Amino acid sequence: MRRVVIDMQNALFADAVAGALRRFDADFDPVMSESPDKTLSLCDDVLANVLIMEVTAYTPWKFEERMKIRDELRKANPDCKIVLVVDENTEKKLADKVRQAKKDGLIDNFIYGSVSATYLSAVIDTL
Repeated sequence: MRRVVIDMQNALFADAVAGALRRFDADFDPVMSESPDKTLSLCDDVLANVLIMEVTAYTPWKFEERMKIRDELRKANPDCKIVLVVDENTEKKLADKVRQAKKDGLIDNFIYGSVSATYLSAVIDTL
């Protein structure tokens, strides 16, 4: 089982991502975080293989706050892959920041919010 923790501002979007992962491969076990404050402990509890976090312009989903979670997770579980999701249409500068984080090796991958559920699942599958 590949355990995927999903931390997103929009619960409906998070539920859709979880459903897409389950439909893509029964080996995925998505778990949704109730809040960013609980994400690290949830990753620890379920021994997450992948953490998917949405990045927005609003606290507690800001890029800098997500990088703090990333830093702590890397200490506790260095093998957990980190994927950021950002809306490239409404958050252009933020999307550039997320893309640069991937180039700099700070995250394992990023996904634009406009991609299909199948594409998102395929990207997670390759990690």
